[in-house]
Amino acid sequence: MSPPLSDFVKFNDASLARRYGKGNKKIPITTLVEGYVEGKLDMVGDLDAFMAERDRLVSYRLTRSHLKFFFTNFLPETTIHSKAQDTRIVRSHYDRGNDFFEYFLGDSMVYTAGFFADQNETLEQGQARKVDLVCKKLQLEKSDKMLDIGCGWSTLIGSAARDYGADTTGVTLSKRQAEFGTERLKNWKVDSHSRVLCMDYRDIPRSRYNKISSVEMIEHVGVKNLQKFFAEVYDLLEDDGLFFLQWTGLRRGFKPSRTSMPGEDLVWGLFMNKFIFPGADASLPLAGMLDHMERAGFEIHSVENVSPHYCITLRKWRDNWVGNKDKVLSAYGDKWFRLWDFFLSWSAYIGDRGSAACFQVVANKNTAKFDRNVFVGGTSLGERQLRRVA
Repeated sequence: MSPPLSDFVKFNDASLARRYGKGNKKIPITTLVEGYVEGKLDMVGDLDAFMAERDRLVSYRLTRSHLKFFFTNFLPETTIHSKAQDTRIVRSHYDRGNDFFEYFLGDSMVYTAGFFADQNETLEQGQARKVDLVCKKLQLEKSDKMLDIGCGWSTLIGSAARDYGADTTGVTLSKRQAEFGTERLKNWKVDSHSRVLCMDYRDIPRSRYNKISSVEMIEHVGVKNLQKFFAEVYDLLEDDGLFFLQWTGLRRGFKPSRTSMPGEDLVWGLFMNKFIFPGADASLPLAGMLDHMERAGFEIHSVENVSPHYCITLRKWRDNWVGNKDKVLSAYGDKWFRLWDFFLSWSAYIGDRGSAACFQVVANKNTAKFDRNVFVGGTSLGERQLRRVA
């Protein structure tokens, strides 16, 4: 007989206990998440044990909380996406404190999926490998001018300047990321040819770059602004340049034949938008994103699904987060610890099922003059790189 909900959840709230404590009624996962974050219930034992059994214990139906959020937050944020709004939303998240993010990102301070030779590699190894992979896919050279849109804490542009000698520029809306990145570039002694600009991508100074990257930032751009974003990249890119894009997107629609439960994709997406990445509504499936790129004038060279690496990364982030629990509680309190604990765990299981996928795309301007022979005998997919390392 399968274990009941009470084996995984202890109710501290009398109302929730009356409704769901007997185990004869499935608890909506959103009610459970919000109850856990607010301390109205505790998870018994390890959260992963619950996640493995969640389909049997929870329902994925929409609640009043979803409807309220959809009309008061989601719709206004996704229909506006102005510079002022995006600045406010991004800074409310990323300016929380660099130490907050370091508690799970580790020394690399890379808030994107890593790339691992095997699951036993450390987080730092996986992130260093991913950063180098981005440079290789861009065929980065010392003579290149590289732009990274959404540079985070500047690990990619710093590595590209240090290891490849390229002249690199990073752009972020976060003041604290810009401060951290500027200091990192100085410490790595590459600040003579690497810099961070704290600004909206729509305000990037008019210049041309041989190589442009954007790694898991485009989700924040918003669906309504995707064509403008890709047009911006197109204008900034040299005619013979390369563009690297990485993003995490929800899959297209639900079919009963899939192994996930109906509705989980939707309620997870709403949870992420409400609690983790407000305003990040451009998590498109592969076909939708490529359609926007091609309509902006790009030709797609390669597409790689790196979702398994995304799941490994999330689990290693959670190991760090749990390992730093005392520091998190001291600096940010119980609510933030619980929220990120659930986010990191649930997201890894979502990735396991294919409800969300992480893609890497290399593209070029689709012009008659572009020399497509640059892809012959050169570096392309990450798996090829792993074989070369091995």
